[in-house]
Amino acid sequence: MSFETMGLTPPLLAAVRQQGYERPTPIQEKTIPLALAGKDVLGCAQTGTGKTAAFALPILQRLDSASGGPRRPIRALVLTPTRELALQIYENFTAYGARTSLRSCVIFGGV
Repeated sequence: MSFETMGLTPPLLAAVRQQGYERPTPIQEKTIPLALAGKDVLGCAQTGTGKTAAFALPILQRLDSASGGPRRPIRALVLTPTRELALQIYENFTAYGARTSLRSCVIFGGV
């Protein structure tokens, strides 16, 4: 399977190529098509296996294809246990969504 056969849009395919991804990892191969179809997915994989792309790419595609309306409300929320992971996920969402009209931000609290 390739990213092209998963049904990702051209802007996301360009972002994937720009990130240097050649083939989907097993977690991406199994989850991206299901998430694009609107299915709930729960996955577990080791660090560095591409989990962020496995959930971020379908989220970006589904949000980019749906009209946000004039007010552009918050339409997705990703919760993480640490600031570092929040920043990493934000950076990935920004890179993957660079060719879309979507915006993202990272917010974290602390002492």
